[in-house]
Amino acid sequence: MTFEKLRERLTRFRDAAVQLDIPADEVDRWIDMVRPCAVLSTREDGPVAARFGGPVLLPVGTPHPPFPYVASIDLTALPPASTDLPLPSDGHLLLFAWPRDRGDLGNHGAVVHVPAGAATEEHDTYAWDPHGIPEEREVADAFPQGELRVRTEPSLPYHYEIELPDGDLEPLPGFPHAEELAEEWEMACRYLDLRGPLHIGGYADEEMVHLDPLAGLVECAVEQASTGEWGGGEPVSENVEDWVLLASWSPELGDVAAGSSVHWAIQRKDLEAGRFDRTFTDVYWNP
Repeated sequence: MTFEKLRERLTRFRDAAVQLDIPADEVDRWIDMVRPCAVLSTREDGPVAARFGGPVLLPVGTPHPPFPYVASIDLTALPPASTDLPLPSDGHLLLFAWPRDRGDLGNHGAVVHVPAGAATEEHDTYAWDPHGIPEEREVADAFPQGELRVRTEPSLPYHYEIELPDGDLEPLPGFPHAEELAEEWEMACRYLDLRGPLHIGGYADEEMVHLDPLAGLVECAVEQASTGEWGGGEPVSENVEDWVLLASWSPELGDVAAGSSVHWAIQRKDLEAGRFDRTFTDVYWNP
């Protein structure tokens, strides 16, 4: 979907924002931040491009990540320009995550790229949990299963504040009406229908979204890299602009887990190099 077509989809949002007496030029600058987003859901329209669950097929010799398997993304089935991410042209992306906050800044997931034609081997469903913890397996057993169809939707920011180094908050620079714009965008998402449990690209969303979730993720990644807990000893940028949101998941796990939001993000240079081992995952969990 072209940038122009994405903007056309936002005409109703623009009109509503201007009616709130938000200056038209500020609304237009907000709209200029639009990103294409591949929304994956169980709706009946659109091509099948992903699957929740199923067999865990990893390249031969690849160790199983220490997280449950979430989904597989068929990269060749994503419509052209459904994201602005430099994704591989073929194969599958396998997403892994633990959907509960462990109370630390640690990485909560992983991404593995399986190139087309690569020799694979099936891993045991519980390979991530060698200790057989019943409570954790109950959560993983509640993960959704089944095919997901894709459609391309416009995505805009939900957040309207930034955190300063001293911990204080200030409005998003250059957008004095950022809070009203974010609230109106949340309303617009209902008629644009960005609903779907799994998104590729776009902007991060979560329950407490007045701050950019991606900024919080980057802060965690930088801290973990500084202590050697993540990152393999390589430099990790603290500039949010150097990172992209790879995928986001809003789990629906019935009675075994309260609402949460899972985000997988990666430095753009690592994505361009296909270094998915450099993906960092965080989770917002509201128990």
